[in-house]
Amino acid sequence: MNYERPHVIESGAGEQITFVRIEKDPKGDKLIVENLVQPGSGPPMHVHHRQAESLTVVSGRIGVQELGKSPIEHGPGETVTFAAGVPHKFWAAGSEPLRCTGWIQPADNVEYFLTELYRSTRENGGERPKDFDGAYLGMRYAGEFDILEVPGFVKKVLWPLTVFFGKLAGKHKRYADAPEPVV
Repeated sequence: MNYERPHVIESGAGEQITFVRIEKDPKGDKLIVENLVQPGSGPPMHVHHRQAESLTVVSGRIGVQELGKSPIEHGPGETVTFAAGVPHKFWAAGSEPLRCTGWIQPADNVEYFLTELYRSTRENGGERPKDFDGAYLGMRYAGEFDILEVPGFVKKVLWPLTVFFGKLAGKHKRYADAPEPVV
């Protein structure tokens, strides 16, 4: 999927990501991003199986937590980097919005995945993606991304049923041009 950059997405839940540009790199394209996160907001515990992610605080405070570790905070000028395969979450700690610059490498399908996930979340009132969209994207890109806060039963039983019946209803057509998963 080719996006005109800068490409801005909003979740409807206090998160905005600007995909600034792609930098070519022998280790894989590096997607340069800017984040604006409202106090208390941030993505749930998740993992990028293939991508490293790095965020440098411009203003505000970032709370971060890797799975199984205690949360910590960082302030302006500090950088946090999550290696590929490390489950993590972050949020705007404190009372002011968090502004970060950063990158994700390799870019793979993260821009498409997050664009569609945020669109669906926003359309669904900012709480979570619509059922079909979450199930479809979660299953299609499971080799690249995982939201750890979604129970295993939901992923293994309810998502396949939701996708099956959603396809019968034609809901999958919005994803006709979806990029192939990277495995």
